[in-house]
This record gives sequence, C-alpha cells and structure tokens, in this order.
Amino acid sequence: MLTWLSLIVLALFSSVAFAAGRRRAKTAAAGRARVLHSLPDYYGAYVALWAGIPAALLLLLGVMFGGRVEDAILQSTRPAAVQALEPDRQAVFYSDVRAIAAKQAPSEVVYEGEQKVALDAKVAEAQRIETLLNTGMLGGAGVLALAGFLLAFPRINPEFRARNRVEGWTSVLLIACSVAAVLTTLGIVMSLIWESWRFFQSVNPLSFLLGTEWSPQIAMRADQVASTGAFGAVPLFAGTFLIMLIAMLVAAPIGLYSAIYLSEYAGRTVRGVVKPLLEILAGVPTVVYGFFAALTVGPLFRSAFNAIGAALPPGPLATYLMEVQNQMALVAGVVMGIMLIPFVSSLSDDIINAVPQSLRDGSYAMGATKSETVKKVVLPAALPGIMAAMLLAVSRAVGETMIVTMAAGLQAKLTANPLDTVTTVTVQIVTLLTGDQEFDSPKTLSAFGLGLTLFVVTLTLNIVALRIVQKYREQYD
Repeated sequence: MLTWLSLIVLALFSSVAFAAGRRRAKTAAAGRARVLHSLPDYYGAYVALWAGIPAALLLLLGVMFGGRVEDAILQSTRPAAVQALEPDRQAVFYSDVRAIAAKQAPSEVVYEGEQKVALDAKVAEAQRIETLLNTGMLGGAGVLALAGFLLAFPRINPEFRARNRVEGWTSVLLIACSVAAVLTTLGIVMSLIWESWRFFQSVNPLSFLLGTEWSPQIAMRADQVASTGAFGAVPLFAGTFLIMLIAMLVAAPIGLYSAIYLSEYAGRTVRGVVKPLLEILAGVPTVVYGFFAALTVGPLFRSAFNAIGAALPPGPLATYLMEVQNQMALVAGVVMGIMLIPFVSSLSDDIINAVPQSLRDGSYAMGATKSETVKKVVLPAALPGIMAAMLLAVSRAVGETMIVTMAAGLQAKLTANPLDTVTTVTVQIVTLLTGDQEFDSPKTLSAFGLGLTLFVVTLTLNIVALRIVQKYREQYD
C-alpha cells in the first residue's frame, strides 16, 4: 500500500515537473514559439521523465527484491533455538515471523520457551528491517526525483533539443520492451528444453514420440505397488488434432462465410448488429463453454445418437450408438468450433475489408458479377490474411484445456472416432502439474516433454503457414 501511494505521489510530482518545464520553455521563448527547437510539450516531457523514471525504477526494484533482501538479512543470524529445528520447521518459523511482523495470521505451530523468545526477537528485528528498507527506498526515490528535476529543469532553453532527448527515452523504452520479450521467450524455451532433457534421460525419446500407450502412473517408492508407467504420447496428439480438426470444420466455414456476408453483402444496419453479436462470443470465458458442452451439447448429442441406435436394426452399430455417453471428442470439437467462430469471422472480415476497392471496381468493369468478384478477386487477394486468421484459430484450439476437460474426458485413447472419449496434450499437462508434485519423477517431468513437443509442432505449423502466406502475398502484391 505504501509503495502504491508513493507511485501516486511520484506521478503527481512528475505532472508538476511537466507543467514547470513547459512553462519555462514558453517563458524562455517570450511568446515566440518559432524560436524553440521543439514544441513546449517536449520540454515538459523531458523534465517529467527525469523527475519520474529513475525514482519509479527504484520503487519497482524495491517491490521486486525488497522481500528477498529482508529475508536474507533476517536469516543471516539464527538463534540456537532455531538452529536446533529441522529445515522444514525452520522454514515454518521464519514464515511465522514474517506473518506476525506483517500482522497476519501465523501457522498453528505453538512456540514455547527459547523458541518463543527467539520468535519475538525475530519479529521485532523483521519490523526494524522492514522500516529501514521502506525508509531507504522512499527516501532514495524522493532524492532521485528531486535530483532529476534539478538536473533537467535548468537545461530548458530555446536551443535545447528536447524532442531528440524525449525520443531517445522512447527508443530506450522500446528496446527494453523488445529485449524483455526476447529474454522471456528464450527463458521459456530454455526451461522447456532443460526439464525435457531430464525427462528424456529417464524415458526413451522414440518411445515417447512413437509409443501408443499413455499411462504416466509410476511407483514413487520402492515398496509401493504401482504401474511402471507408459509414456507414449501418440494418443495425446491424436486426441489433440482430432478435436482441433472438428473445431476447424465448424469454425472455418461458418466464420469465413459470415465474414464474406458482413463485408460484401450485408447492409450497414445488419452489419452494425450482427458483427458485435458475433464478437460477444469471444468474451465468453472458456469455462462457460465447458459448462455449455457438459450440460447442454453433450446430453443432446447422446440423446440423438441413442435415438439413432434405437431406430437401427439390432447389430453392433446400433448397440454402440445406444451406449454413447455425454463425453466425446465430437462434443468438445463442436463447442470449441463455436468458440473459435468470432476469431475467424472478425479477423477475416477486417482482412476482406482491407482489399483495395479498385480491385472490385476493375472486376465489375470487366463484367463480373458480385459473387464472381468475391470468389475470383477478393478472396484470392485476402488469402494471406485469411490463412493467418485460420492459423490463430488453430493455435487457440490446440491450446484449449477447459472445454476438453469437461466435454471430452481424461482418457488417453488412440482413435479417430469422434464419438469416443479422448484427451489432449494441454489437459494432460495440467493434470500432471496439479497439486504437490516431485520434479524428480518422470511422471511430472513428462509434462515438460509434452510441452516441448507441442511447442515444436506449433512452431512447424507456423513456419509452414508463413511460407504459404509469403507465396500468395508475392503473387498478389
């Protein structure tokens, strides 16, 4: 709370610095704006940046690392009563110290005698350390803000290149954001590779990539009776692509045809009503789609297939259809396709509208009808963007978890039958990493192997789609 108040005060001080710098620039120009190198707002922004950015960085560093510094100082000296405890109990002891110092509820552990004395002493020490760190952080931020203002404000004069300096700050910010994005991506990839390497040291990569049985339950102790584990990922990827294929068979035609209608045929009134209604679907949480699949679509499909099975002559097919349950790949795929319609429709609509009107006018001038113009001119010209929209929908379908969990089940089964229960890679990753897990077990590490494989597959799809887009873009540019 104190940090947020400090940031608010710092923002107000920066606003005052902006107004002061702007006013000084106008005063220096004596009412002649042409003598200024930059606009007055640039001078105000230069002063505000120096007054706010260094102090804000110090406050953010304090928020990020202040707790760790406090813990390190607090645990640098340990009383004898604490050293006698087990490592786990010591962690609980210091957790209680921090909780009591922050006036929060500690654990239910009762401390008596020397441990109680040590606890009270450490709580008082923690409060002193927190006060000292907060005072130093706030004092340092105030000094930096004032020093930045005093450094920048006297430089304001008509010849000062304020615009260049402000744009330099902007360039640094953009570079920092780019570097952060690259480092984040690199960190994700390296963590996947490292943990997957640990997994593949225990499981043969060929058995993982080509195996047709997935049963990651293994014995955690030598005296425990359990399965030895089977880590064949083929059923998971088969289920993933089966549901994704069903979803795209629903989303691609409906989304694309609705985009063509809205962009080429619908009137302004119809477009103003239908397009927002379609985009509302994009804001519905996936868990709501899961409820819809489990409570409405699943029972509806089951009843329909059971009725078909009852109407057929007795036989294996009729018996199978009469035993169909609520959870099946078809239910998950259809509901996921409904979820993806706004992505395909909205993006395709924007892309089709971006096709130059001159192409349509040229087609009409050659005697083509509206449908011929759409099929032979507009859609080929918009094909690269439509491919990108489809790729986005595929990526969303591959990464969806909640709908599959609630509508398709958790059973890993190698099948192409849409009426069977299946599972996907993302559902298994969530299942494997739920709860307290031992990260030295192949069972838990298999989640990273699945993640790395899915990452490589998705990257390959992106590269293939990019090549297709580049090919057609060269043709129509």
